[in-house]
Amino acid sequence: MLNGMNPVDIAARSDLINEHWSPKIVAELNGQQVKLAKLKGEFVWHSHDVDELFFVLEGEFEMHLRGSVLPLKKGEMVVVPAGVEHKPVAHEEATVMLIEPVGVVNTGETGGDLTHEAEWI
Repeated sequence: MLNGMNPVDIAARSDLINEHWSPKIVAELNGQQVKLAKLKGEFVWHSHDVDELFFVLEGEFEMHLRGSVLPLKKGEMVVVPAGVEHKPVAHEEATVMLIEPVGVVNTGETGGDLTHEAEWI
C-alpha cells in the first residue's frame, strides 16, 4: 500500500447499508466526500448551496425538479447545480453514489425526519 491507501469495495460497502435515505461516507478527497445511499420512496424537496453528483449504481430513480423529472437508470449520473431545488424519488430500491463537499446535510436547509448526518462505513 502506498501511504495507507486501500481499495474500497463499493458492492461490499453498499451491502452494509440497511436504511433508506441515510448516506454513508466511503472516501474523501480534496474537500469532497464520496457517499453511498439506498433510496426508496420519496425524499423531501430541498436544495444545497453547492453542486451535488448522483451516480446510479443499482436500480433506477427519478430526480424531480420544479417543472421536470429526470429518469436515471444504472450507469447514469446527474449533477444537481447549487441552489436547484430537487427531490429524488425511487419507486423500487436504488443504490447511488453521491459526491459532494464535506459537511453537506442530505436535506439541505429543509430538515425533518429524513435528515441524517453521514457516517463512515
